[in-house]
Parts: sequence; C-alpha cells; structure tokens
Amino acid sequence: MDGEESRNRIVVGMTGASGAAYGYELVKALHERGREVHLIVSPRGEEILSLELGIPKAKLAKLAYRLYANDEMTSPLSSGSFVFDSMVIAPCSMRTLASIASGSSDALIPRVAEVCLKERRRLILVPRETPISLIHIRNMETLALSGATILPAMPAFYPRPETVQDMVRFVVGKILDQLGIDHSLFTRWAGDPRKPGRPGSCVSRSP
Repeated sequence: MDGEESRNRIVVGMTGASGAAYGYELVKALHERGREVHLIVSPRGEEILSLELGIPKAKLAKLAYRLYANDEMTSPLSSGSFVFDSMVIAPCSMRTLASIASGSSDALIPRVAEVCLKERRRLILVPRETPISLIHIRNMETLALSGATILPAMPAFYPRPETVQDMVRFVVGKILDQLGIDHSLFTRWAGDPRKPGRPGSCVSRSP
C-alpha cells in the first residue's frame, strides 16, 4: 500500500459519553482536510449524537469514507493487516476505556484500539467524564504506559472563547496537533500581551 494513502487513513470512534460535538467536529475537520475517515459509532454514541446535536448518524456518515457498525467484527479494521495511520475515540466513554485497558475486545471500537496498540500505531482517547475515580485513573495509566495518548476534553480559556463552538474547536485542534495535521482552529499562546516587549497571543483563528 502507498505510504501516503495509509497516512491519510484515520479511524474515528464515537461512544456513549457526553460530548458528541467533539466527534462530529473532528470528523468534519478531517474531511475538510482530505483525510480518509473510517467511522465507527456505537449504539449509545448514536443516541448521544441525536440527543445533544440533533444529528442523525446518516448525516455524519456523509463526511466519512465508510461507516461501520460497532458489532461489525469481521470488518477490515479488526485486522492488523488493514493499514491505517491513527485512531481517535472522541468522545471515549469510561466503559470503552476500561474495555481497551483490560484487553476485552467485545466490540469493534475496542478491537481497533487493540490493533493500534499491538501494531504500535497512534491511539488517541478523548475521555469526557468528571469527576474521575481511581479506577478511571488506573485504566488511563495502563493505556498511557501501553502507548496511547490520553487527551481529556479540557478546553483552555486563554484564547477567550466566545461560544461553545470555540471551546469544542480548541479540543479538536489539540487532537489535530497530535495527528500532525495543520489547522487554525484556535488562537495559539504567544506570550502574555501585558508583558512589555512580548508579541502577545495574536494568532487569528480561521472562520
């Protein structure tokens, strides 16, 4: 397989945690940047997508190269021989996180995450839960030690977000940073503008 083709291929999983906007905006951002998105939405993730955004799964699927059911265990994604660059689970429920940490691949999303870990591919988990228990922390530790990136949905406030959309775009921008994909979804920190002789944070975000 051509290396450039595999680098453009990214798997996105959406599970049943609150925060469907993160997954939706991520898929949209990847689509706009010409990435081949392979999308998996769990049944609960589909419910949250409808509940929080009023968006049917079919609309999101139009932004993806292919949509898979979470019980589609015979899909190409379940094998390490199917080459892709990275996987992002956004949002990642604590149930899914625990399943990956324990090696219990009883659905396609945790199975593909397992493939990422065993094949040494990039795995980014975006948990959206608060507060978190010691069990959650230990599961995150296990996955971090196994090579996964834990990227909690924690928007920053130094860019002075004006809308919820701005806060979502910050998190999605951080995901794109980890994927090595250029973007201007948020204003980057460039120093304290109140300090004499410093340029200040004046990088513009794209419309």
